[in-house]
Amino acid sequence: MIRVTLIGSGNVAQHLIQAFSKTTDVDLVQVFSRRTEAVTHLVDSRKVISDFTKLEETDVIIIAVTDDAIENVSNQILLHNQLVVHTSGSLAMTALHSNHRRGVFYPLQTFSKTKAIDFKHIPICLEAENETDYQTLENLARVISEVHYRVNSEQRRALHVAAVFVSNFVNHLYQIGDDICTENHLSFDILKPLIQETANKIMTLSPNEAQTGPAKRQDTTTINAHLSFLTDANQKEIYKLLTKSIIDNGKKL
Repeated sequence: MIRVTLIGSGNVAQHLIQAFSKTTDVDLVQVFSRRTEAVTHLVDSRKVISDFTKLEETDVIIIAVTDDAIENVSNQILLHNQLVVHTSGSLAMTALHSNHRRGVFYPLQTFSKTKAIDFKHIPICLEAENETDYQTLENLARVISEVHYRVNSEQRRALHVAAVFVSNFVNHLYQIGDDICTENHLSFDILKPLIQETANKIMTLSPNEAQTGPAKRQDTTTINAHLSFLTDANQKEIYKLLTKSIIDNGKKL
């Protein structure tokens, strides 16, 4: 059994608490939260602490807080030579205090507190300063997920940037699509089968093979018609930028 301490109460922390609580192979010893009420609905309140001096030695302490708070939290862990990891996609392992044995346990997924997620299919990116600690993290990852990768800090930063493009930016484009539908008295639900099929295609095709649309065809008549239709300057600029990117990508191939 792997003994784990979790620091944090946000989206990632809450989903990890739920994932660890579903297996007998993990003993969630403590959960640190400044706001104890944020996690007591997920874990026995006797395990919840808000004082760093009460942290116990465990196999691994996972810091699941915002990126700008990780260094400060790490500095407040007084245990010496304790394996401490963070869950950030963009910060290097060295953001953690050098008094700790350092590592990373990064689940690459978008998390919302109100949306349940099956951790079995979430890729977990792992990094550690030594092989023994890496094995501990790998064993922990295997308990909750079927997918895990050894990824160094530079590779993880690249993954995080790529994830912003394929998730955060794409979701913003959904928002623009929803706005256009609303302005024209249409239901966004009409677009959902298209969204689903577009996502499904890249499970078997490369993004380049799956690309369709007027920019791919260099259909200037349709492109100009769309630009004439759009009245919002921001939407028009995004349309131009993405159209140019798709056309330029086709020229490179």
